[in-house]
Amino acid sequence: MGKSRSGRRRQADAESVVESVDGGLAELIPDRDRPRARTLVIDGAPQSHVDPDDPAHLSFEYQRRLGHVIDLVAPPGRPLQAVHLGGGAFTLARYIAATRPRSTQQVVERDGALVRLVRRELPLDPNARIRVRSTDAREGLAKVPDGWADLVVTDVFSGARTPAHLTSTEFLDDVRRALKPGGVHAANLADGPPLTHLRGQIATAAARFEHLALIADPAVLRGKRFGNAVLVASDAPLPIAELTRRAASDPHPARVEHGRTLTDFTGGAVPVTDLAAVASPAPPPSVFR
Repeated sequence: MGKSRSGRRRQADAESVVESVDGGLAELIPDRDRPRARTLVIDGAPQSHVDPDDPAHLSFEYQRRLGHVIDLVAPPGRPLQAVHLGGGAFTLARYIAATRPRSTQQVVERDGALVRLVRRELPLDPNARIRVRSTDAREGLAKVPDGWADLVVTDVFSGARTPAHLTSTEFLDDVRRALKPGGVHAANLADGPPLTHLRGQIATAAARFEHLALIADPAVLRGKRFGNAVLVASDAPLPIAELTRRAASDPHPARVEHGRTLTDFTGGAVPVTDLAAVASPAPPPSVFR
């Protein structure tokens, strides 16, 4: 199918929506197994999966891993104050609203056209306390009050790459400012061999947080393929044993690295500053085939 920029529905499938947004060509593709579920794809790169009938269902591997972090941030059912940098189809905000009612959430998504598309086609529960800001992630984060958030989730991609200004120690300084004492930052990272970006991000987080954990497919950690990794950081000890158990029991099992093993994994990488920051590497075309 040619990538026309006009908003339209596919002739071959009347339920699919294809529309131009600020970040490229967005597609909302139906899930054959779930009647109202949709996968958000932008310029061929899958971004989010949402099932409005079951918002606690997390289809993508990396979102399941972030879901484990969300589940363990606080006792089950306790409301959270959460900030989501990067909105996509608001999958994780919907998950928190479903699993932790009365949570208060802020979503920062720069792509205003995407926000309008998702609100129209996949409306948020009007009773959910979710506020959406259409602005840059760092600008939106700067508006979060000091010590407000139990959780900050960073899941920002532009052209399938994390923007450089969201990879630095200065960025993490503002994340820490927004977090409550003992709050958690969880970042979705993407990299492939030789894992230079991932190692640098671990070193950067280690310069600002005392406790870290990395959740990833063993093949990604071995540098065998391009993929996602979830980096979890906090000033308080993390629930490593339970994260490990949950990650290992997923349909696509993941490994959790922490402590000395994670430090050794960085291979001497140094923290990234704003002056030295670069965007994460672009995935090879084969990733989305």
